[in-house]
Amino acid sequence: MAGSQLIRGTLILSVAIFVSKFLGLLFVIPFNALVGPTGVFLYSFAFTPYQIILSISTLGIPLAVSKFVSKYNALGDYQTGRKLFKSGLVVMTITGLLGFLILFIFAPAIASLSLSGGEDMRGNNFSDVVLVIRVVSMALAIVPAMSLIRGYFQGFQSMGPTALSQVVEQIARVAFILIGSFAVIKVFDGTPTTAAALATFGAFVGAVAGFYVLGRYWIKRKRHLDEMVAGSTVHHDISLPKMYRELIAYAIPFVAVGIAIPLYQAVDQSTLIYFLSTFHEEFSKKDIVNITASLFMNDQKLVMIPVSLATALALSVVPSLTASFSEGNKADLHRKITQALQFVLFLTIPAAAGLSILGYMVFGMLYNVDTDLMIGGHILRWYAPTALLFALFSVTASILQGIDRQKVTILSLLVGLLLKLILNPITIILFDMKGPIIATDIGFIVSIAINLIAMKKQTGYRFGFIAKRFLLILIFTAVMLIVVKLVLMISGGSIPKSIWHAIIVSILSVVVGGGVYGFLSLRSGLLKQVLGKRIPFLNRFMK
Repeated sequence: MAGSQLIRGTLILSVAIFVSKFLGLLFVIPFNALVGPTGVFLYSFAFTPYQIILSISTLGIPLAVSKFVSKYNALGDYQTGRKLFKSGLVVMTITGLLGFLILFIFAPAIASLSLSGGEDMRGNNFSDVVLVIRVVSMALAIVPAMSLIRGYFQGFQSMGPTALSQVVEQIARVAFILIGSFAVIKVFDGTPTTAAALATFGAFVGAVAGFYVLGRYWIKRKRHLDEMVAGSTVHHDISLPKMYRELIAYAIPFVAVGIAIPLYQAVDQSTLIYFLSTFHEEFSKKDIVNITASLFMNDQKLVMIPVSLATALALSVVPSLTASFSEGNKADLHRKITQALQFVLFLTIPAAAGLSILGYMVFGMLYNVDTDLMIGGHILRWYAPTALLFALFSVTASILQGIDRQKVTILSLLVGLLLKLILNPITIILFDMKGPIIATDIGFIVSIAINLIAMKKQTGYRFGFIAKRFLLILIFTAVMLIVVKLVLMISGGSIPKSIWHAIIVSILSVVVGGGVYGFLSLRSGLLKQVLGKRIPFLNRFMK
């Protein structure tokens, strides 16, 4: 019964996370239509430092607290978890307020670092970026404490509070952003700057909504939880310093995975404008705004769609992988590592390749077929393959955590980030707007290589089979791309002539290309081997 309840709870939480991320990805399309590149530019510049400070403030608390509370609950000691919860609320409230003060006070310094592209850029955007950073910082006063409450509920294998609060938080945030932006631009004839500032306040509104949901759950369940605490059969008299040392040991690997992409974006924000404006005078101020809006928001959100889907499936294998490692069952451990890596390769490679070849069409369909198409579409074509690297880093880092090699994740992230710092100026000078993407790719490739080496050393896993699978997926993807290229040639080329042209060609290409890839995978047996156990009808269909 407990096992089925855990599976059900994990499924609920996985669905909630996917819905929340999907809403967070899709809102960019109408938001971009309302506020344009200038508004997106300001919004994206506010959220990168916010995400970094938030990750540091929460320290991976939800999953770490969940692991801590679950461990002591299993021993019959509910008092230790409650002790952590009470003191943790105080600590998280303090770190949240500190995060808010740091981001609010140092907003001018952060804006100055980001907008180091000359007096003209600073004169027009500096105060605006300071404003949006200070507005979004308000959410930090609430979110860390909310994260701790979510983790405490999860420690009791109760995923409902976390799932519902996340979905409500995201719905409230997205609704506030879109309604507020519409009112500012369409009703009150305001500026994109005002709309962007109001949109960043959506993070605070969403946090309040999520906190309210958790508060309702707490009121409803407090009596039952108090009874469990009172009925503790064991009591570990652990001091608070020792408790927090154990908690931080759990939390740091979660922080490393969550903070990786924001840190890479922070490097881009601190170097892109300066090196583009200094070494590439062919780009106007408007071009640079469009480039940053595409790199940090519009195209980046599209790239994360296949990443979210692939990693959601792959990471579902990790808990059972941990059990196999603990039991010393190497054969089962290797099978599950293969399964996790297969999910990522099978789903992300064709999705990233398709998004790349359709870069101009997809950008035109979702955002704009006018002035910024050539910039946004060009960046998307280069950025889309990076989705595979994002997904592989996330999954390999999680596998390392499952086999008790968490410290390697920190090392690989730091090495990759150092390479990014060194290479970013060089690649921007040599390859203009493509430079940050190339530097990101190199950094993540090195990080993934370190993770894979550690995985092999710890488990003895051999990559021969997964290499053959990788080659087969590449062949099927190449055939798919040839077919999509034919569709583009027949329909008039890769550059859309209108939004309807972009919509029709994009949908047709996805249907035809996806159909070819799916057919080849099905007939070769690859689809059944990768997803058969997850999609039962495939087994019946093949028979």
